[in-house]
Amino acid sequence: MNYKISVIHNITEIPAEQWNDLAQNAGPFLRHEFMHALEDSHCCSNDTGWLPCHVVVKQDNQLLVAIPGYLKTHSYGEYVFDHAWANAYHQHGRDYYPKWISAIPFTPVTGSRVLCADEEVLTASLFSDIADTLKVHCHTQYGVTLSSIHWLFFDERNQRDLHKTGSYLQRYSVQFQWHNYQYVDFHAFLDALTSRKRKDIRKVRRHHAQQGIQFIHHTGNEITDDILHFFMQCYQSTYLKRSGHTGYLNDDFFHRLRETMANNMLIVVAREHDKPIASALFFFDDNGLYGRYWGSLKDISGLHFACCYFEGIEFAIANNLPLFNPGTQGEHKILRGFEPIYCRSSHQLFEGAFHRAVADFLQQETQHIIHYFNQARNALPFNENFVPHLKTTSVRAPNTEDHNEKNDEI
Repeated sequence: MNYKISVIHNITEIPAEQWNDLAQNAGPFLRHEFMHALEDSHCCSNDTGWLPCHVVVKQDNQLLVAIPGYLKTHSYGEYVFDHAWANAYHQHGRDYYPKWISAIPFTPVTGSRVLCADEEVLTASLFSDIADTLKVHCHTQYGVTLSSIHWLFFDERNQRDLHKTGSYLQRYSVQFQWHNYQYVDFHAFLDALTSRKRKDIRKVRRHHAQQGIQFIHHTGNEITDDILHFFMQCYQSTYLKRSGHTGYLNDDFFHRLRETMANNMLIVVAREHDKPIASALFFFDDNGLYGRYWGSLKDISGLHFACCYFEGIEFAIANNLPLFNPGTQGEHKILRGFEPIYCRSSHQLFEGAFHRAVADFLQQETQHIIHYFNQARNALPFNENFVPHLKTTSVRAPNTEDHNEKNDEI
């Protein structure tokens, strides 16, 4: 097949309609509007270490494939932690940065990273040509050598296509996700839990009600200037308290999202005697709900769980959404009905010795991930009469010698 691969540094080089046609089922975070907001607000720029470096594949000027990508000069905001790899490069006098990643900035949500209308285009030859194009582009445009390519929070279908090349290492991590087993309401969800856990959650919710705390949901046109401003105040103050900065994302970004994606946004505001005290931002589409950012101006026991988890579950049930992804990490989610799921990423390091060393590391790490996953699954709080909780997500462990998958499922 004759095709042309090119690299673009601004999402507006591709018309929104063409990009979104390819991203129809890829979730809210890969919509042209979301990526444009990141770039136009300068949250993703050369200055922030997130230089947009998207890959597009065309045939006869028709867009066949679009891949979100970034040239990175650090590893922050990715949630697939490779700082040890960067340190190893540094210790041997090599540069780990820049590297190229395909990811959604600051958003560890599994999904497609290769947007296309015809999967037959996704051959091993195409992925090899993409890697070569990125290396040449990095050298000719910036005079530097690209150390590596990383595909983060890759869905299983894309990963299978990518690994046809035989050049990539697989890495696994664990998140916790809530599944909607056709609950009619929040009480039905609680009935699926063990008696002890059910009582604990009801106690927390009752205690909040006695304190005069209510949770109000705002979507679409209900997200007014005041609601958005209060959310941003919570988000920035909480980041400042925890990390010493006001967060990766600025006011301009959130305002742009409200202008273009309000119907995919949910802001939950916690009010104590009608005074707002905390807020959480979620995104959603027909495929699920995704919890992203939160903040509080007052420390109240259980408020984070109520605002970020219980209200999200309430919303997912009310809107018949099949899943709720509340964000990365956090074993505390298990006892609130969030099941472990495997997340995938793929990595190619162009220095052979480092690639082999990382392969050895991942072989050992994967066994720990398997153990962690099984421990988390065994700790789920569902009662013994609730059959659907037996659902699991199976992946295959990587063979670090030939980078293919083993036959034994984990």
